[in-house]
Amino acid sequence: MLLNEIIKVLKEKEVLEEILQWNKESQSWVEHSRFFDSEVIDGIQSPQNATQSHLTFLEKEKYLSDITNTKASVILVRKDFVENLPKTSLAFISENPYLAMAYLTQFFAKPLFSAKIPPKIAPNVTIAPNATIGNGSEVGEDSVIMAGVVVGENVKIGSNCILYPNVCIYNDCEIGDNVIIHANSVIGSDGFGYAHTKDGKHIKIHHNGKVVLESEVEIGSNTSIDRAVFGQTLICKGSKIDNLVQIGHNCEIGEHSIIVSQAGISGSTTTGRNVVLGGQSGSAGHLHIGEFTQIGAKAAIAKSVPPFGKFSGHPLLPIQDWLRLQAIFKKMLKNKL
Repeated sequence: MLLNEIIKVLKEKEVLEEILQWNKESQSWVEHSRFFDSEVIDGIQSPQNATQSHLTFLEKEKYLSDITNTKASVILVRKDFVENLPKTSLAFISENPYLAMAYLTQFFAKPLFSAKIPPKIAPNVTIAPNATIGNGSEVGEDSVIMAGVVVGENVKIGSNCILYPNVCIYNDCEIGDNVIIHANSVIGSDGFGYAHTKDGKHIKIHHNGKVVLESEVEIGSNTSIDRAVFGQTLICKGSKIDNLVQIGHNCEIGEHSIIVSQAGISGSTTTGRNVVLGGQSGSAGHLHIGEFTQIGAKAAIAKSVPPFGKFSGHPLLPIQDWLRLQAIFKKMLKNKL
């Protein structure tokens, strides 16, 4: 997308105040003084992964460290934070950078149907007659695709995988070897992401990333794993996810982790390896759960959790503290009665 087209969209939506560039002579940020007839932006990326052909954004002060060294050529940002930006980037000043980013995501969304190359099916693959495999997709040797399965375009499925009836794999997702996905699960649907206008409208953030399931992963039935806004949602090698689990966009689940039924993990949460999340537990977004940590059933994770711990309750407490608290409550209730 041409940079001048991006500017036009942002101005039409009234979310672009001014454009600043670094001036070496004055050693300050000044209003830009050139036209953008030929500059092209290939996509929106996180600050860490952006290149010179990308646009990125800074919404909250806690992410200042991520933006300082970004290579993005354009950064949507509040004016308060402009001094923290790399001097090589253009600063698109906006009162609400998150909303500005949301408006732009639709212009970088791939068409739902664009691949022209027929799917590539390896030898010894079993595919039910009413399964659908999209153009540009690949299925590895000895995999089984059962009735009602829908595989979108440009999906990669490894060897010796089993997709049970009515599994749905959205476009561009990647499935490793020896992966099992049980009936009615959805891999790669949009995350639940919206930006909000001053008058209360919800502007959809188009999720243009993908989901990657590494080898030896097993997904239970009726589980949803959302695709990333940009980049990928990653389920690492050997992880086991139960029925009725929700995993939000841009999450990363560490190797050999276990997530039990009805757990919910909000967007951009990451875990170390061998984490266990009990049934109906839930996490807020943008936090980290340390390796080998165990979370009890129905626990609520509101902030990052250290490794090698055992926690339970709401608010979350070390398991022994939570058990003592339950004993105290029981004693108080008994005395009251």
